[in-house]
Formats: sequence, C-alpha cells, structure tokens
Amino acid sequence: MRPAELPDHRPGRDKDAALVQQMFDRVAPRYDVANTIFSLGLDRHWREVTAHVVAPRPGAVVVDVAGGTGGLAATLAARGARVVVADLSFGMVRAGAARVARPVWWTVADALRLPLPDASVDAVTIAFGLRNLSDTRAGLAEFRRVVRPGGQLAVLEFSRPVQPVVAALYQRCVLGLLPQAARLFTSDPAAYRYLARSIAAWPDQRQLAGIIRDSGWERIRWKNLSGGIVALHHAIRPD
Repeated sequence: MRPAELPDHRPGRDKDAALVQQMFDRVAPRYDVANTIFSLGLDRHWREVTAHVVAPRPGAVVVDVAGGTGGLAATLAARGARVVVADLSFGMVRAGAARVARPVWWTVADALRLPLPDASVDAVTIAFGLRNLSDTRAGLAEFRRVVRPGGQLAVLEFSRPVQPVVAALYQRCVLGLLPQAARLFTSDPAAYRYLARSIAAWPDQRQLAGIIRDSGWERIRWKNLSGGIVALHHAIRPD
C-alpha cells in the first residue's frame, strides 16, 4: 500500500473525545485486572519491552500519553526516568495516582493539546492509546511538537498477527469472544465491544509506520510482540 493510500483515521463518533473519556472513567476501577485477564498476563511483558527499547537515561523526561493507571509509567520510572502521565480520563488518573508509588507526575490532558512547551521532553510513549485518538495524525504531530530534536516516540498498540493461522484464531477467538468475556469480568461490556471494533479497524504494522512517517518522524522501526498481536513502533524526531 502506497503512503497516499493509507487510511485517514480521522475523527468519528466512536472516537469522540468526550465519549472516550466517559468510557475510560467507567472502566477505571477494574481496568488493570481486566487488562491482565484479557492479555493472559502478557501486558506486563509488553510494557517491559517498551521500556527496554526506549531505555531512558537517568533523569530523562518521558511523557506517557493516555497513560491510564500508570503501568508503563511505573516501568519507565523504575529505569530512572522522570515520567508525566497525561490522560484524558480523570478516573484513570485518580486510580493510577493511588496505585503507583514511584515518583510519577499526573495530569488530565487531551493528547491532541498537551500542556507542554515545544521541544520540552526527551520521549513520548503511548500504550494502547493511539487507537483511541479522534485524529491519529494530529496526535502524532502533537507528540513531535513536544519532543526535543533527536528525541523518541514509542507506540505500543494492537496490530496484525504475522502468521495466517494465528491471525485467524486471533480474529475469531480473541476479538470474537472479547465482548462476551467482558460481561463476566467488567461492569461495562460496551467499552470492550468498542475495543474489539477499534482493534479490527486499526492499520497493520507497515501502514502504521507510514502514518508515523507522514507525521514528521523518521528512523521508524517496529518489533512484533506475541506473534504480531501487539507491535511496538519506535521513531526519532528529526534534528
């Protein structure tokens, strides 16, 4: 697929910021438990890989956008980074601030309008949040604005399994059963129906790399995790 043919991922009702905020406010109390159940415990490994790839030097300032309850932020802080969690959901921020003991700063903020000066941070990370932005390209451009030249971007997101058999099983068993399982483990199964739809509509690894490149980043690479069910994209802001 050529860059001109990449999906726009422009605003839509499912990704209206107010609706997404309300949805995550509702699921915040059981968000961590549900994530561990639905990922079969792999979510911790995915965060560890992300922190390893970013490899922040001690004292580096990292903004974890859509950082939720602080799972990735705590992992980055354990490596010596100074981490700011910026999340649209007050419920998520409140739950995370009560749970994460490490020195992490918290702010309720829109990913498309971060309350940060230009070129003020060393890295931006976003785990399973880019998919929820009302405008993917605008979000990536905003991340580029706040990262210093030579700084990093790390996007951890659901992707496409690289083996056809795994892809078929993933589509039928995981995405197909996710809404049903949500009825057992969460108080808001509608939120997980949205999750399944958003994963199915998300671009694959190469397509997302093209979107990141078109948004002003360079030296883009990705690493498939768990057979491509999840992919970690890494990029650098040009000097």
